[in-house]
Amino acid sequence: MRIRRTLGLILAAVTLAGAGAVGAVGAQAASSPTITREECTAAGGQVKSIPYGGDTCTLPDGTSQRIV
Repeated sequence: MRIRRTLGLILAAVTLAGAGAVGAVGAQAASSPTITREECTAAGGQVKSIPYGGDTCTLPDGTSQRIV
């Protein structure tokens, strides 16, 4: 009985560790896209400067992207 409980705890710890690793990978994949000033203006977007936040491009469809 004690071995079962120990194995259950080990399995739970491994499962939680795996879920944390998947979350970290998903967060990296979901980072915001970037665009250059030239690409922004070519796509019909407007460049806006945000104090202490850098420049962003607002595209005609309403989405915003950070300018690199």
